[in-house]
Amino acid sequence: MKFCVFDAYGTLFDVNAPARKLTKEKSIKDFSKVWSIVSAQWREKQLSYTWLMNSMKEYKDFWSITEDALDYALELTNFNKTPELKDKLLKFYRELDCFPEVPKVLRELKGLGIGTAILSNGTKKMINSAVMASDIGNQIDAIFSVEDVFVFKPDPRVYNMVTDKLSLKKSEILLISSNCWDISGAANFGFNTFWVNRNQLPVDRLPAKPHFVGKDLFSVRVHLDKQFRH
Repeated sequence: MKFCVFDAYGTLFDVNAPARKLTKEKSIKDFSKVWSIVSAQWREKQLSYTWLMNSMKEYKDFWSITEDALDYALELTNFNKTPELKDKLLKFYRELDCFPEVPKVLRELKGLGIGTAILSNGTKKMINSAVMASDIGNQIDAIFSVEDVFVFKPDPRVYNMVTDKLSLKKSEILLISSNCWDISGAANFGFNTFWVNRNQLPVDRLPAKPHFVGKDLFSVRVHLDKQFRH
């Protein structure tokens, strides 16, 4: 195993953090009652729009899709007439918090001599912004964005971009994601896969299953340590 390639959103970065943060602001009345619905719908539409774009053979950059998905979620919950809410949520999304274990795990992987990369639907600007906000730039060797191939995961062209740019065999890469559909796409392509099942969800009924499963990124580190010892 020469490279660990991480999904960004939901895997390294907490996509629920923006809405959760705004519950602490008293100025936006009643948002604390619906923040989890807003966050869930925002994420659900963000993903489903990418899949539909793929199906229709259309492409729109991920930041625009993120804004569209948020518009839907705010209208659904009757907060679409609160412009400052949208502005604040998008600001927080540009500077997403990483999960607590991320910096330590990335440092330890580098200590093992394993390369680290991010493969994301996000634009390079989005990913770089989140990486800088979390101060993990020194632990990431490469960033790959679908904006280079104009198609979203789980299209095989996205995963093929990684092998081409790293000049590695599929078997030399471990794709790590909290999204089981992403794991299925990567496994179907031929990558080794590790599903970070943070919410203890069932495995998606898709053609390819995850090779390994753990509850957080510490599980990935433990798995790789065992592999190196053997």
